[in-house]
Amino acid sequence: MLRGKQRDTAIIKKLDEWRQSSPDWPRAIETGIRLLRLSIDTKARMTPPQPHLSRDAISSLLLKGQSILPFAELALDGPLLEETFQAAVPILTGARADTQDDSQRLWQLAANTPLLRQVARDYYNGTPLSATAVEHCIDAALLEDCLRAALAPFLWAHSEALSELVAQELWRRKSCPACGGTADFAYLEAEAGARWLMCSRCSLEWLFQRVQCPYCATQKHESLSYRTNTQGIYQLYTCEECRCYIKAIDLRRAGAEVLLPLERVLTADLDRQAKEAGYRPGSRPASWSQPAD
Repeated sequence: MLRGKQRDTAIIKKLDEWRQSSPDWPRAIETGIRLLRLSIDTKARMTPPQPHLSRDAISSLLLKGQSILPFAELALDGPLLEETFQAAVPILTGARADTQDDSQRLWQLAANTPLLRQVARDYYNGTPLSATAVEHCIDAALLEDCLRAALAPFLWAHSEALSELVAQELWRRKSCPACGGTADFAYLEAEAGARWLMCSRCSLEWLFQRVQCPYCATQKHESLSYRTNTQGIYQLYTCEECRCYIKAIDLRRAGAEVLLPLERVLTADLDRQAKEAGYRPGSRPASWSQPAD
């Protein structure tokens, strides 16, 4: 699979081709495409971060079950973070018809640099954003989505710098070894069919057990199941213990070059199917409500 700038270039080329043909995307896919393009465009403007730890130091952290990147180590460009946050606002409010009144308050929050950094830190560290959302009269789920979008290119750049330094044999945990986030996509590798998870925040990929829920960690066979399309390329894995799901692609069956960040967006219909069956995305808090299509 393509990585780094080659993958970004291939994604942008594909998006440009589609834009010329003007496909009528469902709203969920259109929103995901716009956010993906925002991440790639922002990442291209950044100076690539350099790993602050050696391979041995990283392995030591992984052996202790600790993720690599604390918030303080993130190379965040304040003005660019603010700009990216504000650019994400119309994309996300446009996708949620009931949140148009939040736009101005979100822009005001972004313009307050110390506050934006504080809220970004809270989001990154898993601190609930409900109090901040109430104080600023902003929908909490929308605030989290904007922070996720604003931080995505920065975290993605860090994960690309770290990916070759992560010893996969040292980490089989539910959380991302780089940023501590949860997965929202998976793939079965073409060689042996091993399952890899993809972080919802930084897009780092890491090896994980085939028969285990990546959210509640149950290994009960009777609680785990999956459904697939007729070609067997895409899967929807579900767990009856936590009622969460994760989407996946089987690279053994996928013919063309696979661009994972794009596949994550284009498989929005799997999200719809899971939601209609009563499952929720495991990468989101239990209180998160998915916008209507």
